Amino acid sequence: MARFTLTGCHVFPGNVTIKAGKTIADSVANAQAGDYVVPTLSSSTLTADMWPLDASATTMRNGSPFVSSPQRAITGRGSID
Repeated sequence: MARFTLTGCHVFPGNVTIKAGKTIADSVANAQAGDYVVPTLSSSTLTADMWPLDASATTMRNGSPFVSSPQRAITGRGSID
């Protein structure tokens, strides 16, 4: 189970825009109601604006280039879709 909250707006494959504050998951099995599923989510596809919500997501982030990045605040600018 890997779930992340977005602290900035993201555009995913298929030109799908997800606002800051929304939650993404790596699979349908791990998603909760309202989550956007990103099956290509991995430590190599994470951004600094994805903050882990569970142990698997933390492990994924620890393997990413953003392991030491501080958590970013959600701002109005990052929430524009």
